[in-house]
Amino acid sequence: MPGAPNRVSFAKLREPLEVPGLLDVQTDSFEWLIGSPRWREVAAARGDATPVGGLEEVLYELSPIEDFSGSMSLSFSDPRFDEVKAPVDECKDKDMTYAAPLFVTAEFINNNTGEIKSQTVFMGDFPMMTEKGTFIINGTERVVVSQLVRSPGVYFDETIDKSTEKLLHSVKVIPSRGAWLEFDVDKRDTVGVRIDRKRRQPVTVLLKALGWTAEQIGERFGFSEIMMSTLEKDNTAGTDEALLDIYRKLRPGEPPTKESAQTLLENLFFKEKRYDLARVGRYKVNKKLGLNTQNAITTTTLTEEDVVATIEYLVRLHEGQSTMTVPGGVEVPVETDDIDHFGNRRLRTVGELIQNQIRVGMSRMERVVRERMTTQDVEAITPQTLINIRPVVAAIKEFFGTSQLSQFMDQNNPLSGLTHKRRLSALGPGGLSRERAGLEVRDVHPSHYGRMCPIETPEGPNIGLIGSLSVYARVNPFGFIETPYRKVVDGVVTDEIHYLTADEEDRHVVAQANSPIDGDGRFVESRVLVRRKAGEVEYVPSSEVDYMDVSPRQMVSVATAMIPFLEHDDANRALMGANMQRQAVPLVRSEAPLVGTGMELRAAIDAGDVVVAEKAGVIEEVSADYITVMADDGTRHTYRMRKFARSNHGTCANQSPIVDAGERVEAGQVIADGPCTENGEMALGKNLLVAIMPWEGHNYEDAIILSNRLVEEDVLTSIHIEEHEIDARDTKLGAEEITRDIPNVSDEVLADLDERGIVRIGAEVRDGDILVGKVTPKGETELTPEERLLRAIFGEKAREVRDTSLKVPHGESGKVIGIRVFSREDDDELPAGVNELVRVYVAQKRKISDGDKLAGRHGNKGVIGKILPVEDMPFLPDGTPVDIILNTHGVPRRMNIGQILETHLGWVAKSGWNIEGGPEWAANLPEDLLHAQPNQIVSTPVFDGAKEEELQGMLSCTLPNRDGEVMVNGDGKAVLFDGRSGEPFPYPVTVGYMYIMKLHHLVDDKIHARSTGPYSMITQQPLGGKAQFGGQRFGEMECWAMQAYGAAYTLQELLTIKSDDTVGRVKVYEAIVKGENIPEPGIPESFKVLLKELQSLCLNVEVLSSDGAAIELREGEDEDLERAAANLGINLSRNESASVEDLA
Repeated sequence: MPGAPNRVSFAKLREPLEVPGLLDVQTDSFEWLIGSPRWREVAAARGDATPVGGLEEVLYELSPIEDFSGSMSLSFSDPRFDEVKAPVDECKDKDMTYAAPLFVTAEFINNNTGEIKSQTVFMGDFPMMTEKGTFIINGTERVVVSQLVRSPGVYFDETIDKSTEKLLHSVKVIPSRGAWLEFDVDKRDTVGVRIDRKRRQPVTVLLKALGWTAEQIGERFGFSEIMMSTLEKDNTAGTDEALLDIYRKLRPGEPPTKESAQTLLENLFFKEKRYDLARVGRYKVNKKLGLNTQNAITTTTLTEEDVVATIEYLVRLHEGQSTMTVPGGVEVPVETDDIDHFGNRRLRTVGELIQNQIRVGMSRMERVVRERMTTQDVEAITPQTLINIRPVVAAIKEFFGTSQLSQFMDQNNPLSGLTHKRRLSALGPGGLSRERAGLEVRDVHPSHYGRMCPIETPEGPNIGLIGSLSVYARVNPFGFIETPYRKVVDGVVTDEIHYLTADEEDRHVVAQANSPIDGDGRFVESRVLVRRKAGEVEYVPSSEVDYMDVSPRQMVSVATAMIPFLEHDDANRALMGANMQRQAVPLVRSEAPLVGTGMELRAAIDAGDVVVAEKAGVIEEVSADYITVMADDGTRHTYRMRKFARSNHGTCANQSPIVDAGERVEAGQVIADGPCTENGEMALGKNLLVAIMPWEGHNYEDAIILSNRLVEEDVLTSIHIEEHEIDARDTKLGAEEITRDIPNVSDEVLADLDERGIVRIGAEVRDGDILVGKVTPKGETELTPEERLLRAIFGEKAREVRDTSLKVPHGESGKVIGIRVFSREDDDELPAGVNELVRVYVAQKRKISDGDKLAGRHGNKGVIGKILPVEDMPFLPDGTPVDIILNTHGVPRRMNIGQILETHLGWVAKSGWNIEGGPEWAANLPEDLLHAQPNQIVSTPVFDGAKEEELQGMLSCTLPNRDGEVMVNGDGKAVLFDGRSGEPFPYPVTVGYMYIMKLHHLVDDKIHARSTGPYSMITQQPLGGKAQFGGQRFGEMECWAMQAYGAAYTLQELLTIKSDDTVGRVKVYEAIVKGENIPEPGIPESFKVLLKELQSLCLNVEVLSSDGAAIELREGEDEDLERAAANLGINLSRNESASVEDLA
């Protein structure tokens, strides 16, 4: 790739295929939906004579809409888009949707007169995909996740009957839309059918209903025993009786007639409006039953032949036959299906998901059109008057706003965004639910190879249900995932690439990518390790091999392919490593890994957060905000930088140029870095000098010890940007106002506010500081004579207003870096009732601190337990102190040895090396790996990286330091000295450079304290959690502890006046203020709640004192209480939903 950093690779294998576009799964699917010119070119090249886009497909299905008499019809064609309404940045800024107006040609035909009226009709604004594969909906960036679903088709299954232990077989015909048809053989050896999951009937009833006679049935099925015994149990005499029998089962209670029964059966399976196998379903049915000759792929309903062939296949399967001859003489194998096989699971990509939603909206619109056709005057009808676009617009809005598959984009760093777009989910509408999903669905399957990553999946309840697309995988037009292989002809490996689906792969013998081959492409060994169907592995002669993997990293996803020495890590830890890379926060200064895998550059470019030159040319001008390139063809292009923008997850997205004026750039070259990138490569963490040793017990249980240098020099410092928003609305008592004139607030507090009442850019703010001043009109109360006099003198000025200003939430601080003001006066689009909206962006620089979470790329994670002064850290013989100390116990039982190898290779890369004399271990190393200067970045691709003996040899060949000393020996260990005493540690310690990431789990976001705050309205107990500014509950188990110690009075206080005795709380506060004795506690609020619960069960509950007198619980106390509390400045009426802003 042009302008790529000089990273030397340990790869021994040549890859004949470039990594494909990593966003193609999103962009290609959306281009199919809108029928873009680029998609039409690709389809034409594939041999598709008349390619039909997704939108066109829906319009063709819908057309024509006829009225109930068939005298009028409305048809649609030619969907097309106008220019998008606003660019991406403006949409994000102004909370708009990035969309283009959709127009279709609508044609109304009056069949009685032959009159045709044609019009171009606006069908609403259609959300468009950005270049990065995302959607901007109401100003937020969202991703539509691809869904893994069971493909429509015909599925055969076998189970063992518990009572007779006989093998029973069944088959389901599953459509894309419509009723299920199920056949099964029971323990009495009769074949039954279930239509639309209703009661079971003999299968011969269905065949007779389709017009078959008993003789024809016997003849077609070769007078098979099970079919003949089924005929015996069938009491229906002919077609009519069979139809009526089916009708009674499907519509019990309705009077059956031959015509209604015939119509019902036809509508269920043979009419396109009610039943749809979809192209993929027809393809699967034809393939399974060998019907390729009979039914074209365009027939998307069931045919009589499908039903008969399915029953015949089931009979042959039950009889134990291995093949079946179909009409036309073709032999098809007879076997059961594995529902978890990737030949039976397909992807619904973004285009298909949106298309399904448009189909729903269009069918709702169809009803409206039909109604209008009957109610409107025929002469006055035009397409425009018939069409109501509201259902279509609502359906699209509903999908993007509320669907489980339309998700808030994970924007923690570029890799997390890229992975989110390549995610595969088995959840969602039409998919599985995590409660019902068993172990089989979640398990790794042999057919996942090269299609879905076996490593990257969540750790929680979604494990195995959410996956990630493998690096080289692509989706074919039917939605099945394909993976590429090199063709092998007579034992010679060619560079011809074939993409195979999981079904096709099962029919071939495939060799691994690392099978040794000579210069002519022939296998070196006579017997080659291959895999066959169902993941079986064996050695076969080279002449039997059909295909070979294109790359060793073919089976893993992008994030997994970025773990060096993956082959030495346990899969569970590799899973954590892949997942934690997505949680790394962008640091102030990004640093690419010394030890990479060669995937970093491609991942960063496809993630879309770097700026790439579109054309070759010369850099004309460079500044922090833009780069101008004079292209070779004479055109000038200016690229704008994104400066300190807030991502969806509050991290800082900042772009900075990496080229100089006058420099030549090629097309596709990175010219500006984004967050988490350095020189165009993904850079999620820092290369730190690590020592792996215990230290005074401070790094016990995965705790990490850090050097204070990392704090002082901002090595692991990140910037986080918070968005605070406030709006001024119209209320019943008058309009709210954004102003500097806030009641009862000192000038000190207002010092940083401008004349409008909005904080100035650059102001340092802490929790409780006012960001935007706002007042809200108060409810009118009875005025005192003095207030009436003031009102008479000063008019409205003296009316009461409440301070409802936007304040910095509890526990937050930072610097104001941006302000956006939207108002009705400036013609900005605002929600109803909102006059003005202000957004304030506060940036916070977070240095690394105790309690923050760090992780490597091998699942080695930990929390910082101690930050030591530099002088106390262990140091090397030349005085270099280490940056970080990890515990030795974190390695052996977790079996992620990759971190140790990375540490060794990191030291080699940092020191530089020189291999002389051509030792045996270096025989396979490429030329450019024989010597290198210090700080040489290297890559060790997964499954094709540095070998153990190479690493050991290179450790012995590292360059000496400035004093001519080699610090680390051939074992990768060094003598370390204790920074406190200067004495050497008793044993040599593993020292090297490891890539460490700072994760999003920051202690500043988790630490929380409260003195007073909101209480629950009902129980009057503190709310829970940091988000609600909650406190601690003295709960049931804590009460037991007090009871155990017999601390009765302490317990009484905790359960009453310190908790939810609202009257007692106020009285105690009053007593403390006045210096009086604490009064007796009253009745807690939760006790009153219990009484109400009992009363709701119709129980009459009386409260008795110790001497048996009834205590009356007065409701009227509340008003006196609130008045007393108000005088003392206590607010009792906190709501559960009270926001933190209200409390600050």
